[in-house]
Amino acid sequence: MRYVRSIRSALYVAAAVLLLTFMAQPAAAGFEEALKALQGGDMAAAEKELQPLAKERDPRAEFLLGFYVYGSAESKLFDINKAAPMLLDASERGYLPAMIPLAGAFAEGNGVPKSAFEAYKWIAIAERWNVPNAGAALEQAARGLTADDIAKAKAAALAYSFKSK
Repeated sequence: MRYVRSIRSALYVAAAVLLLTFMAQPAAAGFEEALKALQGGDMAAAEKELQPLAKERDPRAEFLLGFYVYGSAESKLFDINKAAPMLLDASERGYLPAMIPLAGAFAEGNGVPKSAFEAYKWIAIAERWNVPNAGAALEQAARGLTADDIAKAKAAALAYSFKSK
């Protein structure tokens, strides 16, 4: 339980840092409105603005929906079964901010099958791409794995290629 709390804290810090990083990117139609709604705590408005973008598979929209709208227990629209697939899709296509929260979902079995191996793999991929706080999360994720499992997860992370579509 202590591992879950500490990795969750690391995930929130990493997500906040990454959110600030990508807020400076050019905004798609509705994206700025969605950010304002999120900042104001209006999850329904954020969902309304982000859904069309997520349907077009905009990884930023998938991340925001998956992490803040559906993935946050404080959200009135909390639904982990909607959150995890969006984080997975964004991560599989190389969207760095989604990787640590996805790893947390795998570590806890929230919306995806529980897998310490997959959690470690996604954190290792994030660390490879210099995601803030990935190193600390990687150390924590290693605690639940054997040395052989860690070696296999590292190899899987190194061999992973992002999907283009």
